[in-house]
Amino acid sequence: MQIFHNPRCSKSRETLNIIIENNIKHNINLYLENPLSVEEIRIIIKKLDTTANNIIRKNEDIYKKLNLKDADEETLIKKISENPILLERPIVVKGNKAIIGRPPENVKILF
Repeated sequence: MQIFHNPRCSKSRETLNIIIENNIKHNINLYLENPLSVEEIRIIIKKLDTTANNIIRKNEDIYKKLNLKDADEETLIKKISENPILLERPIVVKGNKAIIGRPPENVKILF
């Protein structure tokens, strides 16, 4: 199990705590320090069975500054890679499935 984690985010911390409390072996990816490539983001989107529009944080200042409201899928993926703060958090991946930890209890789907 891999968690794309932001330690400053309460939902991310809560999700990680659920993983730890259930003794699930995991890897922590501090994606703000190690931004994801365009290809890695595409893989996550596929595992989430969603679109880039659903994993981008629309309330971030950079989202508004870059005027991404009407951006296409490829532009959003590129901008998430270039500005990792735009990635919704936390995202947890296990095998071919992934969830967004909002609410944190969503992670239990992967157990």
